[in-house]
Amino acid sequence: MNFSEALNFSAESLRANPIRSLLTGLGMVIGTASVILVVTISLTSREYILEQIEGVGSNLVYAQAEIGTQMNDAQIDADFVKLSDVEAVREQLAGRITAASAIMNTFDRMRIDGKDQFVQVIGTDEFYKPVRNMVVLSGRFLDSSDVALRQKVCMLTDKLAKRLYGSVSAALGNVIKIHDLQFTVIGTFKEKVESFGQSELGAETILIPVTVLRYFTSVERVDPMDVQVKSAGDVEAVTKEIQHILESRHRPGAKYRVQNLTAILDAARKIATILSLVLVLVSAIALIISGIGIMNIMLVTVTERTREIGIRMAVGASRREIQVQFLTEAVLISLAGGVLGILLGVSVPLSVQLFVDNLRIPVSPASIIIAFSVSCAVGLIFGSLPANRASRLNPTDALRYE
Repeated sequence: MNFSEALNFSAESLRANPIRSLLTGLGMVIGTASVILVVTISLTSREYILEQIEGVGSNLVYAQAEIGTQMNDAQIDADFVKLSDVEAVREQLAGRITAASAIMNTFDRMRIDGKDQFVQVIGTDEFYKPVRNMVVLSGRFLDSSDVALRQKVCMLTDKLAKRLYGSVSAALGNVIKIHDLQFTVIGTFKEKVESFGQSELGAETILIPVTVLRYFTSVERVDPMDVQVKSAGDVEAVTKEIQHILESRHRPGAKYRVQNLTAILDAARKIATILSLVLVLVSAIALIISGIGIMNIMLVTVTERTREIGIRMAVGASRREIQVQFLTEAVLISLAGGVLGILLGVSVPLSVQLFVDNLRIPVSPASIIIAFSVSCAVGLIFGSLPANRASRLNPTDALRYE
C-alpha cells in the first residue's frame, strides 16, 4: 500500500464519521488560531508600547538641577539650569544632537467659561517642536525671531483652544492676556503621543517665547532642558557629556539629574518579550490538549476497527502499512484543523483592520509557519501511539474481535 492509498483510506474513514472528525479537528482549529492570534496580539501591543515611548522621544535626554534641603537661596538660584547652559550644550554637542530646548514653567490666572482658573504657561523656543515631536494643528509654531525679538505671541493646546474659542482654527489671531500683557495666538498644537501627564505639558497649556517668560520669573530656572540626540547609539554618551557640561559650568557640589528613555525602552522590550513567551506557552497548551483529543479518538477508532485491521493483515497488509494508515489519518485530522485554524487566525486581524481606520495589525509570517509546523508535529506525535497499537494487533485475535 503506497501513500496515496493510505491517504484515500484515511479520507474514507473520516467521511464515515463526519461529526466525530469535525469535533476532533475543532480543538486543533482553536489551538492553531490561538497561536497566530496570540503572536499577533503580542506584536501589536509591543509595537504600540514602543511607539508611545518613542513618540515622546526615543533619543530624548532631559536634565534638571537636584536641589538639596540644606542649600541656601543663593546656592539654589546658582544651581538651576540656565539659558546659557542650554546654549553651551548646543555649541559643544552640535554635531551629535538634533536640537536642545529650554523649558521654563509658570502659572497665570485666566477666566474660562465664566470662572477664574490657573493655566500653565510654558516658556520655550523654536526647538521644542522637533525635540518633543509636537504636532501643529493650526497656524504655526514659535520661530527663532519670536524668541530673539521677544515677541508677545503664544500657542494653545488643542483642548484649551476649543474651550476658549470652540475650535483650533477659530483661536488663531485672538488676543489673550498673560501676566497682564496681551499675547496674540499664532497656533495650536498637541503632543504627537499622549504622555498621560508624565511630561511638563498639561491638557490646557500656553506656550510663549522663553525670553518673554524670563521676565515674569524672579529666578532663571530651566526645568527641564530637553535634548534630542541624532543617533540612538549615542544617547548614553551624550547623557554623560551633558552631565559633565552642566557640572563644569556651575559651582563645585552642584548636582544634576540627566536621564534618558533608554532604560524604559529596554524594560518595555523585555516585558513584551516575556509576555509573548507566556502567551505562546498558553496557546501551546491548547494545541497539546487538542493533540490529546486526537490521540483519544484514534485509540477509539483502533478499537472500533479491530476486525477490519485483522482482515487487512490476513490478506497481506504488513504491520508498517497498518501503522502508516492510522498515522496518516491522525496527521490528516491535525493538518485540516491546522489549515482552518490558520485561516481563522489570519482573518480576524485582517477583518478588524477593515472596520477601524488607521489601524495596523501585523500578522507574523513566522507565526503561520510555526502554527502549521506544530499542527504536523501534533498529528505525528499524538497519532503514533494509536498507530503503533493498531500495527501490533494479533491478526487472529483481531478477526475474532466482536
